[in-house]
Amino acid sequence: MIIDETYMQRCLDLAVKGLGNVAPNPLVGCVIVHEGKIIGEGFHVQFGGPHAEVNAVNSVLPELKQLLPESTLYVNLEPCSHFGKTPPCADMIIANKIPGVVIGSNDPNPKVAGDGIRKLKEAGIEVVTGILKQESDFLNRRFITHHTKHRPYIILKWAQSADGFMSPVGDKQMWLTNDASRKLTHQWRSEEQAIMVGKRTVEIDNPALTVRLVKGKNPVRIVIDKDLSLKITNRIFKEEGQLFIYNEDVDDSEDSKLNLIKIDFEQDVLPQIMKHLYSKEIQSIIVEGGPYTLKQFIDRNLWDEARIFTTEHVLKDGKKSPELNGKIINEEVVEGDKLVVKVNA
Repeated sequence: MIIDETYMQRCLDLAVKGLGNVAPNPLVGCVIVHEGKIIGEGFHVQFGGPHAEVNAVNSVLPELKQLLPESTLYVNLEPCSHFGKTPPCADMIIANKIPGVVIGSNDPNPKVAGDGIRKLKEAGIEVVTGILKQESDFLNRRFITHHTKHRPYIILKWAQSADGFMSPVGDKQMWLTNDASRKLTHQWRSEEQAIMVGKRTVEIDNPALTVRLVKGKNPVRIVIDKDLSLKITNRIFKEEGQLFIYNEDVDDSEDSKLNLIKIDFEQDVLPQIMKHLYSKEIQSIIVEGGPYTLKQFIDRNLWDEARIFTTEHVLKDGKKSPELNGKIINEEVVEGDKLVVKVNA
């Protein structure tokens, strides 16, 4: 069992390399082991490209291919069993006569949902499941939330002063975090599919909501603007990447950059937005709004993870930070800023 966990951890270490590039597909890593030695490994690199299992088999040296019928394949998510952008991985494993497969998580996608495991077993392959399941599930928490809760995985993020304020009196723009924390925030943006702020944040801070401090793809920017009163001079209209504006009058999603989506403001708007994002296969969203926007998510218990910076600044007055319960899963210091990560458990 310890040996299985060692190889599964290698799968997870490989899989995370695809973060920010494979969505809406899951993060998957794979290793192939023969008599205690890894002879092949790979991960899902890019959406639309070969899956981890294919990359692992293809990495095996030609002179070692003959060892596949005597090897064990490790993968952190159940091999797919359907034709999508690539052929089924379960069929490929069977075709290569690999006799044993060890899996971390079962795939919640209705197109798979146990069918990959069934195919392998029916072909006479020995299948072991649930190795490092908790770690495998957490790695693919975005993918799993999408398929089980039919909404994106929601990450709340904010920075606060040492005395618990998010901004000073008078709606003045003020950076609380240091350069290292801001760069880390941009890295997070590159790893998620969408980012959301409130209308007031756009008006006061005029943010770009891009990943300009790191390499990566800009997330879809999301703003609620009921009466479409935001000025076209705001930076969110100028930067590269898609922009979703939820409003009460106009429904026009034809433009590849600016998408106006009409929703019913007589009803709760957040579930409508989450439903629309689910329909667009957006599996994760990071919310960087002000206290009001964040509180809307917290009050509805509509969040999965929170990343909170507490800085050394003391404001004494201003807009109070939200209050949030949850299980702390990580605490660290980023060049003076204290970062706490919580999950909604």
